[in-house]
Amino acid sequence: MKNKFTGNKINGIYTEMAVEARELNPDLPGIVEQNESIEGIEVSRITIQNEASGQQIGKLPGQYITIDAPNLITRDPELFKKVSQQISIEVMALLPNITAESTILVVGLGNRFVTPDSLGPRVTEKVYVTRHITNYMPKGSIDMTLKAVCALAPGVLGVTGVETYDIIEGLVSNLKPNAVIIIDSLASRRAARINTSIQITDTGISPGSGVGNSRADLSQKGLGVPVIAIGVPMVVFASTIAKDTIHLIADKTGLHSDEEKLIELAQQVISENMGEFIVTPKDIDSIVNDMAQIVADGINQALHGDNTATLGEILS
Repeated sequence: MKNKFTGNKINGIYTEMAVEARELNPDLPGIVEQNESIEGIEVSRITIQNEASGQQIGKLPGQYITIDAPNLITRDPELFKKVSQQISIEVMALLPNITAESTILVVGLGNRFVTPDSLGPRVTEKVYVTRHITNYMPKGSIDMTLKAVCALAPGVLGVTGVETYDIIEGLVSNLKPNAVIIIDSLASRRAARINTSIQITDTGISPGSGVGNSRADLSQKGLGVPVIAIGVPMVVFASTIAKDTIHLIADKTGLHSDEEKLIELAQQVISENMGEFIVTPKDIDSIVNDMAQIVADGINQALHGDNTATLGEILS
């Protein structure tokens, strides 16, 4: 996978999910959390109010929305639609100043040739791009008002030799979009979140923060326009699985006396023999396809509203 993860290891546990970082620091001040249940979907909205609190959990101040739908593993088409609709609602709420005349750049981060890391590029393939229609087709040739949506999958540094930030910053400078939406794969502390959770934030993203090498932040501060990041957990670190497994065994057996020692030994063995070993499900290909469609449908609904179905027919 691409480079990810330096500032998100908390108490020996890797996670890019704000809701999980909050679970590991439940009493930390300066963080407000609200939870809501919507027809089989759990929505957590976390607001990090200041930099001091954010630094404690490796997150920038801002809003972090997590959509959890455990039954997505059943591949229920109706639930897919509900989750996409919820993504649409949350994205629109984070972009209140977008109008019918706005230009939106959608960026899919990741390596399309590495399955767990291919979510971003796969989403951009399914987003309805319309900038060529609004900018170059004769006025009146299409009977609807469209936002100018464009999409980019810039690849990864190891393939292109160019920093992702430089590619996106150059495009933003030329296109001058009103907002950027970035999609990327994430690392979670729980395998159960793969295929069932989506994180949306207005703080942007650090490409590759999940498995070892940080890059320049893709945020409003760096790009000069609002940046919404949508992430889906696709991998879990083996050391995290080992720690959680030992903890669960200790809970069930009551054998807590040697728990910390066992965890330390397990992490040491994994580190010495496998390095930072990353785990992903065996059916990751279908998982990525499903989540790419769900996220793309949510973005399409957010940006095109009532025109989404018609655009799907025109652009298919």
